[in-house]
Amino acid sequence: MRIIGGRMRGRRLLSLRGLNTRPTTDRRRESLFNILGESVRETVALDLYAGTGALGLEALSRGAAFAAFVEIDRRALEVIRKNIDRCGAAGQAAAIRCNAAANLGPLKGLGRRFNLVFMDPPYGRTLVRPALENLLRADLLAETARVVVEHEAGDPVAEGMSAFTLTDRRKYGKTEISFLDRRRGESCIRPENE
Repeated sequence: MRIIGGRMRGRRLLSLRGLNTRPTTDRRRESLFNILGESVRETVALDLYAGTGALGLEALSRGAAFAAFVEIDRRALEVIRKNIDRCGAAGQAAAIRCNAAANLGPLKGLGRRFNLVFMDPPYGRTLVRPALENLLRADLLAETARVVVEHEAGDPVAEGMSAFTLTDRRKYGKTEISFLDRRRGESCIRPENE
């Protein structure tokens, strides 16, 4: 696994052994960042369920101003920290241990609001909606935030959440990547039919 583009292009990243972490493939990551294009520049990025940190580090390589990495697994967090160092990004990054589906409060200490969020949770555990709700509860999203979710094909992502609009969805075999934009002025969680 390596950084695909930008100033860190070609840097090799460490990964975890075993199947607990399912990194986004280089090819899928390249496709994702081609879709995002120049919109990554100067963003404040958040990589939830970060695994190896590849998505957040790719964003930094392509011009993001800062990236935070959230992971619950201690071994994965250590790999993320090593990858941050390997890429020379220590001054632009923070790696935090917390459970994105339960509480994102520890991120408030960074004093930042995120306008680009990557989310690649373990499949089959319905972790996307709780993480989206926690982002809203903790008031961590900028008004113009975009959330990019990698998930199993066919899974509902933000169904019933009025705070987000699905703007694009791409299918890659059994995987989909959904692009959600935060609706301006929407900060609470309520069903769309209210």
